[in-house]
Amino acid sequence: MSDSDRFVPRVPGVQYGILDELTGYAVRRAQIRMYEFFISALTPWNITPPRFSALTIVSLNPGLKLTELARIMGIARSGVVALVDVLEEMGYMQRLPVPGDARAFALALTDKGQEDLKAITAAVQAQDQKASAALTPQEQALMREMLLRLSDAPN
Repeated sequence: MSDSDRFVPRVPGVQYGILDELTGYAVRRAQIRMYEFFISALTPWNITPPRFSALTIVSLNPGLKLTELARIMGIARSGVVALVDVLEEMGYMQRLPVPGDARAFALALTDKGQEDLKAITAAVQAQDQKASAALTPQEQALMREMLLRLSDAPN
């Protein structure tokens, strides 16, 4: 990504009005910046945030079904099917038969998936620290706590 393609969270001379008072707008601007850091760090593996999430979840919960992964990730079943298809093509994930249910598949990482996930996770952790460097460790922890509270808020 070239510098001219990067998101500019505050364009000099532009008035943002009410947007500067909206939590959702601030979260979205931060999310765009975090996404740029993430994509840049994971270019060698062609890993996106949903791919990393799926790899991590399946690595810790082998045997999940597609419908379970879709629910956990908050995406449609068709979306998770496409996601798993790509991860299979990359050699990271596999579908295994579920005994007693010919229509279902259990998900598991391949050996390559397990091995590469170690390096991918290290790169994610390093980029997350870089992206969060403007905050102290205590502020980072508080930010995560507050964002989790927002995500758990009732409708």
